[in-house]
Amino acid sequence: MGFGALFIGLFFMLIGWMVSSRLKSKFKEYSQVHLTKDLTGAEVARLMLADHGIHDVQVVSVEGQLTDHYDPSSKTVNLSQEVFYGRNASATAVASHECGHAVQHATAYSMLQVRSAMAPVQNISASVLNFIFMAMMFGGFFAHSILPWNTAILVMIVCYGVFALFAIVTLPVEFDASRRALVWVKNRNIVTTGEYAMAQDALKWAAMTYVVAAIGAITTLVYYLMQYLGGRD
Repeated sequence: MGFGALFIGLFFMLIGWMVSSRLKSKFKEYSQVHLTKDLTGAEVARLMLADHGIHDVQVVSVEGQLTDHYDPSSKTVNLSQEVFYGRNASATAVASHECGHAVQHATAYSMLQVRSAMAPVQNISASVLNFIFMAMMFGGFFAHSILPWNTAILVMIVCYGVFALFAIVTLPVEFDASRRALVWVKNRNIVTTGEYAMAQDALKWAAMTYVVAAIGAITTLVYYLMQYLGGRD
């Protein structure tokens, strides 16, 4: 039972690594293409926010690579330094995508609200799973006497169900943010036709990481469901 889950986990880790490597390769390639408009990622972000009437969101620089994100609690568009200062197609794609999330927040986009509401439940589920796995690894028979296997796997199913639902809800949020970004950079003439194609391709590979995560979460959920139902026969 454990080997099946391990195989699924390793398989999707491999797929995720392949997609992530491809994403990094694309971003590196497109970061070599200097933007014709000569705008930094930070300037692109501020311009997009202003065009959407958003004046209470700050654009800040953060450490790390591909650490870009929008934080609705602090109302900040956080851009990695290479995106914040970058004057290229990759920086433009990332900056406008993160601002797409800010626009979603400002317009009360329903799927973003659902994902935000689910985030605490997701975190609790992760903590519960970690406790169960640690108990199984180090508790042995003692853990089994406290939490029978059928009960433990049922709890795991609920947790993985939360993961799968969160991953599914994340997909339209990410795709919509990219759509908003691409529409804006095109209509605002931020990019040329060639630069637009690069930004579109970069965001496509970024979205693929979420697709892999969703498929992996659903597959793991189905696996544990089959184990639970099979154990009841």
